Amino acid sequence: MGDERGAGRRLVVVFESAVAEAILRLTPDLGFQTVLVEPDESRLRGTPRPHGDRFVRDLAAANLDSHTDVVLTDHDRVEVGDILVEALAGETRYLGIMGNPKNEGPHVAALRSLGVAEEQIARVHRPIGLNIRARTPAEIALATLAGLIADRNDRPGGFVF
Repeated sequence: MGDERGAGRRLVVVFESAVAEAILRLTPDLGFQTVLVEPDESRLRGTPRPHGDRFVRDLAAANLDSHTDVVLTDHDRVEVGDILVEALAGETRYLGIMGNPKNEGPHVAALRSLGVAEEQIARVHRPIGLNIRARTPAEIALATLAGLIADRNDRPGGFVF
């Protein structure tokens, strides 16, 4: 963490998943403080937290600010719309949701149904990460983090899909 641009950066990972676990394993060495947000505590039973990350049940407890990146690791959860509305209202630096770039994500319909304006919906990055044809949770985590680092360093980072 010798680079000041990485100092104080927080990555809020929303929803427990295999991708979330891979992201949480990698972030300590990349200069991110991590917070895992999982509204359904039953999904965490028995999940170890060895990576120095924090766990909270809602986005408000993650203390969003202009140094915070928020990544949703599951686009099919019923809470997606509400979580994104809350994140859009916060002062986040970056907001993204994982998903196949070939299809419009279900988050778009969820946000529209909640009355969110199109310009706000456009703030949600999808796909996220570098285009390396990632398939496994570890590859998706690596692509996501590389994309966030590129964005953090004002580099395009191969986001074109």
